Amino acid sequence: MRIHDLSAGDGVLSRVAEVARAALARYRLSPAATAELINVSENATFLVRDPRSGERAILRVHRLGYHSRAAIESELDWLSALRRDEGVTTPRVLPAADGSRTVIVPDPRGGPARTCVLFEFLPGDEPGEERLAAGFERLGEVTARMHRHARGWRGPAGFTRFHWDYDAALGREARWGRWQDGAGVRGEARDVLGRLDAALRARLARAGTGPDRYGLIHADLRLANLLVAGDAPPSVIDFDDCGYGWYLYDLAAALSFIEHHPRVPELIDAWTRGYRTVAPLPDAGAADIWTFIMFRRLMLVAWIGSHPAAGAARELGAGYTEQSCALAERYLAGEFAPRAVSRAVTREIG
Repeated sequence: MRIHDLSAGDGVLSRVAEVARAALARYRLSPAATAELINVSENATFLVRDPRSGERAILRVHRLGYHSRAAIESELDWLSALRRDEGVTTPRVLPAADGSRTVIVPDPRGGPARTCVLFEFLPGDEPGEERLAAGFERLGEVTARMHRHARGWRGPAGFTRFHWDYDAALGREARWGRWQDGAGVRGEARDVLGRLDAALRARLARAGTGPDRYGLIHADLRLANLLVAGDAPPSVIDFDDCGYGWYLYDLAAALSFIEHHPRVPELIDAWTRGYRTVAPLPDAGAADIWTFIMFRRLMLVAWIGSHPAAGAARELGAGYTEQSCALAERYLAGEFAPRAVSRAVTREIG
């Protein structure tokens, strides 16, 4: 099993905290500034407080071996262009004292150096349950604006981001690990998820990668990466997984960890309705919504197995695999065929 860098034990998070503290000296912060670990997922995220200025910021310390420095710079290029060109609220990148957007900080204990990025602190909270459908409609609108921008934008020379196709997600690369190594994947669960894997591979191949359905996407637009403040459109954070994939994958990512929720058809309707206020959603693509939801779900089974230090992975564990098997059986039995997705989507795809 391939274990995520920040889940490897041996005091890795203590060393990363030391890297974070060392990184602060590279920015225009006072010597009294502090860095508090607030999240571990693909990377380690720290809340930075500078008591002398009263300002807050977000420091991201990157895991090893996931992105090159060029790829991280490319991520920053796109999120900055979205803010400038499309008006999508994304966090500004705060440069180091030397003007660099990314800084390389040695491990104080002699380990490999890590790349760090400092972002502005954006106000707002994750969308709450009480306004979930309204939040998904706004999210659909914002997502369409991001996709519209991606279709027309030419990245700068050297722009490079990875793909989220089948091979990268579940196949030869299995970027988040193998689903076979997920929590509780054995016996009947392994058989059910194996049949799901085969079905997804075939259906994704048929979906194709034409420019109307495949391009630059955020790839992790789950609720935890949205910030809502008042009536303003949601802010979008954490572009670390952005890359090339199916546009509908952004809807699937929005449903991460709640794919089994009884309100999912309602949320799909809301997202689709919001999206179509900005850009068309190809009919054939809408029919594939549940394929992308199950694609993401199987990737998350793998992610939980390879990220044991992440809070979500510890909380969900084998129960997520069990629920995934139940959804997989329904998907394979055709319960999520286009006519069953939702009334609104069915009307629009005829």
